Amino acid sequence: MLALEKIVSGGQTGADRAALDVAMGLELETGGWVPHGRRAEDGRIPVRYAGLIETDTESYQRRTALNVRDSDATLIFSFGEATGGTALSLRLAQSSGKPVLAVDLESLSAQDAAGLIRAWLTDTGVRVLNVAGPRESGEPRITAAVTGVLKAALSAAES
Repeated sequence: MLALEKIVSGGQTGADRAALDVAMGLELETGGWVPHGRRAEDGRIPVRYAGLIETDTESYQRRTALNVRDSDATLIFSFGEATGGTALSLRLAQSSGKPVLAVDLESLSAQDAAGLIRAWLTDTGVRVLNVAGPRESGEPRITAAVTGVLKAALSAAES
């Protein structure tokens, strides 16, 4: 049985917003820390993303650390090796002592990734999940991939 109640992210384009969109579609709570001014690569994070809390700085690193701290576990998406902010999320999550799962969408099919995530969420009993991954400008495939994999993982987990 899935215990998941809330998905949080930093609100950036790409993996972050895909996770929030899936959560909203499944009527899960959303939230997370975002940079001051709701800063993202495409301007201000849209107001439709509810529950986001602005930090006192425009630093992406600060919101990343707070999202790892305030969640039960972190799910990292990448195509290949995690780089940049995704790599920072992975390092912080690993050092937190909380559950972390890194999903390389280059080496796993969408179906296998969804099954892995579903099993991990069930085994860990995560209620508040931090989702991180590349921004859209750095990995144009990420939004569609995260959307498909998370929908499959969470929808199957509900049935």
